[in-house]
Amino acid sequence: MSRVSVEGLDKSFGGPPVLSAVDLEIEDGDLMAVLGPSGCGKTTLLRIVAGFLHPDGGSVCFDGKPMAAPGVRVPAQHRRVGYVPQEGALFPHLDVRGNILFGLPRAQRTRERLSELMTLCELPQEVAARYPHQLSGGQQQRVALARALAPRPRVVLLDEPFSSLDASLRISAGRAVTRVLRAAGTTAVLVTHDQGEALSLADRVAVMRGGRIAQVATPAELYRAPVDAEVAAFVGGATLLTARLHDGTADSALGTLTVDPRSVRTAGEVTVMIRPEQVRLGSPVGGRPVARVEEVSFYGSFGTVRLVVDGGVEAVARVPSAQMPLVGDRVTVQVVGDVVVYP
Repeated sequence: MSRVSVEGLDKSFGGPPVLSAVDLEIEDGDLMAVLGPSGCGKTTLLRIVAGFLHPDGGSVCFDGKPMAAPGVRVPAQHRRVGYVPQEGALFPHLDVRGNILFGLPRAQRTRERLSELMTLCELPQEVAARYPHQLSGGQQQRVALARALAPRPRVVLLDEPFSSLDASLRISAGRAVTRVLRAAGTTAVLVTHDQGEALSLADRVAVMRGGRIAQVATPAELYRAPVDAEVAAFVGGATLLTARLHDGTADSALGTLTVDPRSVRTAGEVTVMIRPEQVRLGSPVGGRPVARVEEVSFYGSFGTVRLVVDGGVEAVARVPSAQMPLVGDRVTVQVVGDVVVYP
């Protein structure tokens, strides 16, 4: 039985639907990332699961017990849900101890429980008497997580918890929170618009667009085999080309490509997905497509290169920094590995 089961969820706020027939199953102990652009409905979904909003239709069940359904509306405070909002939302007038133990009955606000939670969330014991403004951004997030875990919730919901942190701190804070959740064996839902965050932290990823779930898969499955071209372009970046499929290959502006055997097999015009790391660049020689380097973006150990192939087709390559070409260079283009094809 799933720890959290969402079925046929609908929600609007007097205008176009924000959620439409959303189905989602989250297994016990899993970290599920709900990934999508702003306005796709992911935060509304999280708030309905938490009990802050009630759906117009459909149901939410915890361990098979309805929390929200026609005629059923269990209040948020009775759902045993831990909630970590954006920026942590710590109480500025309370110290770390007061923030972590805030939601517990007085009898459970013990020194032992505080120490247990701080150890679990990788917080040094000496910060217990500090106030939020005296903590780093990463420490504030861990205090918010400790507060959410304090009442031993069924599920922890995290709403863009790292969005206010800088890039390097966001990575370390995300890893720390993931370690804590796994150590506690807690079922969790992470809402994010950051694809790197979703792919690196979650057990499974649910991609949302336009109020619907487009695909649910493991990070590796999602990256390697997106359900359609739109998901492919959103998750991980991709070059999408028109090609003609026949006999297990696709003829395109980047040459004849080998097609992933799991892809569509019907001959005719198709769209192929090529990941940046599949595009290899070389010195101009006969027989391969030739392209002009239009833009180079440097990221330290690697860079991305935007190319325009003779004929006007654009492509993106990811290359080691030691092999970075210059803007204006003429290079050959070779695609390695199988490509995914969409009708």
